[in-house]
Amino acid sequence: MDMNQYLDMFIEESKEHLQAINANLLLLENDPGNIAHVKEIFRSAHTLKGMSATMGFEDMASLTHEAENVLDLIRNDKLTINSDIMDVIFQSIDLIEGMVIDITEGGDGSADVSIPVKKLRAIVAGDFSVEQEIAATAVALEDAPSVEETAQQTQEYDLDDFALMVMEQSKELGNQALWIKVTLNENCLLKAARAYMVFDQLESLGEVIKTKPTVEDIENERFEQSFEIAYVTMHPIEKIRSAILNISEIQDVTAEPIVIKAKVEEAPVVKEQAASTPQKAQEAQPAAARKTGAGGKTIRVDIDRLDILMNLFSELVIDRGRLEQLAREIGKSELQETVEHMSRISGDLQNIILTMRMVPVEQVFNRFPRMIRDLQKDLSKKVNLEIFGAETELDRTVIDEIGDPLNHLLRNSLDHGIESPADRKKAGKPEEGTIELRAFHSGNHVFIEVKDDGAGINKEKVLKKALEHGIVTQAIADSMSDKQIHELLFAAGFSTADVISDISGRGVGLDVVKSKIESLGGSVGVDSVRGQGTTFLIQLPLTLSIISAMLVQVQNEKYAVPLSSIIETAVFKKDQIMMAHRQKVIDFRGRVVPLVSLQDIFQVPSSGNQNDDEVAVVIVRKGEKMAGLVVDSFIGQQEIVLKSFGKYLVNVFAISGATILGDGQVALIIDCNALIK
Repeated sequence: MDMNQYLDMFIEESKEHLQAINANLLLLENDPGNIAHVKEIFRSAHTLKGMSATMGFEDMASLTHEAENVLDLIRNDKLTINSDIMDVIFQSIDLIEGMVIDITEGGDGSADVSIPVKKLRAIVAGDFSVEQEIAATAVALEDAPSVEETAQQTQEYDLDDFALMVMEQSKELGNQALWIKVTLNENCLLKAARAYMVFDQLESLGEVIKTKPTVEDIENERFEQSFEIAYVTMHPIEKIRSAILNISEIQDVTAEPIVIKAKVEEAPVVKEQAASTPQKAQEAQPAAARKTGAGGKTIRVDIDRLDILMNLFSELVIDRGRLEQLAREIGKSELQETVEHMSRISGDLQNIILTMRMVPVEQVFNRFPRMIRDLQKDLSKKVNLEIFGAETELDRTVIDEIGDPLNHLLRNSLDHGIESPADRKKAGKPEEGTIELRAFHSGNHVFIEVKDDGAGINKEKVLKKALEHGIVTQAIADSMSDKQIHELLFAAGFSTADVISDISGRGVGLDVVKSKIESLGGSVGVDSVRGQGTTFLIQLPLTLSIISAMLVQVQNEKYAVPLSSIIETAVFKKDQIMMAHRQKVIDFRGRVVPLVSLQDIFQVPSSGNQNDDEVAVVIVRKGEKMAGLVVDSFIGQQEIVLKSFGKYLVNVFAISGATILGDGQVALIIDCNALIK
């Protein structure tokens, strides 16, 4: 059987189980007495072990089995959890994650698991100590029965660890393990068909554990006249023999019990859980399954297929705009009604497609508790990470990009925001600091907030470093507000760290964070109160594919301004325009707003038809900063498809892409963030 067809499913499900294990391990560490967490971890580990063994990834199956033995002792109250044991389990899970990554990249998933295996066995044997060397641990384990010894004692059956474990567990449930040898007649023509009939008969009376040769070889008739089967059943041997002998062209059947001399560590399988009471079965289900209910129906869809669907619909949006324009020009009522109906239907279809691409930010947030747990131990700090709004949904393309910026902000908060327990105690704070990671919707945007209750930003130190690096002059520094000083952290190469650590340095990389967020059409800001903490706020668009925009005319050219950046459109008299620092400005609701002429910026040739009395202005915003884009006229609001320039036109100033309008013309999409300085 070709297992490659199941590889994608194996990778996806492995990632889900590893994520569930990590999350529940963190919960277990904070609440060691809660056996429900152990059951969840055990269930995920057991499934992962079975999947990896089936796919032939023996290293992964072996390591997961050893971890499962430790978990079994914990859930049966035979082992008390401590930080050292948790570290070993976490290290094992990290190694398994590395194997999955290797498989994802085309590797065979093999790894040296000897050290974590020895540590886990030492824990099971009660001889584990962090101070001991691995070699000493191995010597202490020589007298303890292991799965390898069991395999050697039953090597005549050629059974691996997984098969032995399943058989031992089945025996505990009242089954018996048998080694069956089936011999076919010499003149048997369709050997594979006869073998199939044997398997079909056996599976109606028990469970086939392993075959010799492999199932694939038997299916392809790559065997002589006989094959052997490791089998578990509740029925007597004679009933099994007679059932097989009833099949034609079977010459002989031998069956003997498999004697497993050394006891394999107890590890109840899924069947045992299924046979338990409904209440226990409910406890064994993962939280996600309980939340969606038994009736939830889902399928896995490759993201590339959704991208293709989105691109096809994008073309449909362009044609929809063209049809609407033609219907207006022709003026036929029947045509207009049909086009309006089609627009409503395509609008509903657009919402469904966009919803299909939306995934919870939980996918990104779930990786951070484990990171915080490891970093606080490295830094000798006490930190509690609180996550809110993990169910908030974002477009998959945005989700894939925000992991690194959030990772950097959290590391900054932990390294330089949260103080040491001693410093917090002196400041009258709890020894354990708090970092909040929060996501929420607002309009057509999603906001993500990273907030800590640490020392806050030392603005005097920030200003001093900014002056040393020549980022600002003394005259500018004297007139800067606290918020403007905090924004200096995002300047390229800026850092307040005296020593750059491998964890973070506040300011190192924050310019990269800002660039990444702005490349997604979002923005990031920072607010801080000295001694109380710091808050970073990220604003992101819901989706990047189809956006609402205001179409404007500049001479004979059309441009699109994203509605998410627009505050208001207005028309000003020319005598309302003033000059300040050699810059044209207007008074907009009591604020001085600089004007930016799109004709000058994009060097649009003049056509001569210009209104000398009035100026059309689009007021746009980036964070707290505002600007007025001077245009010739407003065309109207329209949903447009964002098309990138690709590799041929890169770093075009103030242009984020282009769109095709209903009349076939190309309109450039303005990047308002680049125009506001």
